Amino acid sequence: MNRTASKKRESSKRTKQPSTYRRIVTLNVSGKSIVQSDEQLQAYQFRSVPDYEHTLVWVNPTTPDLREEQRFDRYPDSVVPGPGGTSRHFVTFPPSSVFADPSVDGESARSEALIRLRGLADHFEKDDPAMHKTNTVDYAVVYDGEIWLELDSGKTIHLKRGDVVVQNGTRHAWRNKGTTLVTMLFFLNGAKE
Repeated sequence: MNRTASKKRESSKRTKQPSTYRRIVTLNVSGKSIVQSDEQLQAYQFRSVPDYEHTLVWVNPTTPDLREEQRFDRYPDSVVPGPGGTSRHFVTFPPSSVFADPSVDGESARSEALIRLRGLADHFEKDDPAMHKTNTVDYAVVYDGEIWLELDSGKTIHLKRGDVVVQNGTRHAWRNKGTTLVTMLFFLNGAKE
């Protein structure tokens, strides 16, 4: 085996996103807790950007009413919740060099994001698609790897595994300046503008 193939195989083993299981616990008709569903979720792999993945775990578009059964039966009209709503996402970011590669078609990537990341990709800026702002309070957790948070002031913050960022509706971008994949967990909480 040549050295390059061996190095690629080792890298993909170390940075592979963990399996994501979604277990929904709810009440049955007699008021007892039951597991409504237990399923493994598959990450969506962007065709237009190698190694860029998104897993939508759950979304409540608005404040949930616990008197009603909570379901997630179809992909939502928006992955960004409205006031009182929430959504949870795993995102795997390839190195920034992947996005900068001339073989990546920016228009194809934007079109695909507008479909997969409905309601979020609309906020990606044309001149810098990573830069965005939504009417949400976001809890962002670096699940695996290292990433840089860039603020619109130009300040960057280097984050490592386990670091948490709370974004209060601010304009920002996530930059993977490293050479391996980075997986992050995002909780978006819908807020008033």
